[in-house]
Amino acid sequence: MSLIRYEPWRGVSQLQDEINRLFDSRANADSSSATADWVPSVDINEFEDSFQLQVDLPGVDPKEVEVTLDGGVLTIAGERKFSDSETATPTRRRAERAYGRFYRRFILPDTVDGDKVEASNRHGVIEISIPKQAKALPRRISVAA
Repeated sequence: MSLIRYEPWRGVSQLQDEINRLFDSRANADSSSATADWVPSVDINEFEDSFQLQVDLPGVDPKEVEVTLDGGVLTIAGERKFSDSETATPTRRRAERAYGRFYRRFILPDTVDGDKVEASNRHGVIEISIPKQAKALPRRISVAA
């Protein structure tokens, strides 16, 4: 007969681990994961007078990309479609690029000027420029003697 060590707090510890895992996955999950087939890569840069987002969307028609700003939340949505060849249906040997709907949301700080947001496309990279409000820009204050 073997002896089993009794650990009365083991069940509590396991429960705590499960609760932590539940909350960590919700906090770290991208808000777009429920409605998107894939998530494009985004670089965010901050300058003294603006923010800049660069979204990798090669193969996506820029006219099909929807960029909206509502209530301080910037949303980028669209779809990358399979290129349909009308002459023949290909047999896919390897598919590494993601296809389908994409959706990204970013909560912007109160310092941005939402009326002056601009978006452009260059070589499959959507660049979104978000200027900061003039009152939020840092300024040097001189001390009077």
